[in-house]
Amino acid sequence: MKRWSLVAMTFGLIAVPGTPRASVAQEPAAPASGVSGAWSARIYRLEGGPEHRVEGTIFFTESDWTVLFFVVGSDGEPRRASAEGGTYTIRGDQLVLTHLHNFAAGEAMEGLPESPMSMVFRDAAEAPTEPTRVEVQGNILTLFFPSGNFMQFERSSGGG
Repeated sequence: MKRWSLVAMTFGLIAVPGTPRASVAQEPAAPASGVSGAWSARIYRLEGGPEHRVEGTIFFTESDWTVLFFVVGSDGEPRRASAEGGTYTIRGDQLVLTHLHNFAAGEAMEGLPESPMSMVFRDAAEAPTEPTRVEVQGNILTLFFPSGNFMQFERSSGGG
């Protein structure tokens, strides 16, 4: 593994296999298998905290994923950035993300600590996984992270 600094996993979260997922009451949704394609980022809501506007895209192929997004300040300017990717599997409503690549940097924002720039890539055997509950309802994809935070996307292409 090559490491330049501490890594901030998906959206500032680090998860390991067996991490209990947050329970968030939601209406029934389509199976997770409907994730294929490209999705435009819309909102990032912290558990018990603020909601932030995000700009970017998450892509899912048959077995790979990648995301690039910016958390936007109230002035409309980007304040944080993350680029991540790897492989994934689907188990019921769980999208299990394997984190092979990560770049993150950004300033502190309401509910989010400063994120010093970090760049990491790993071999598959060393890569952490993140079991994330996923829902697809029409053209909306919602990822519920183990921390209780969630991020919502709108379909931009593919799948359907």
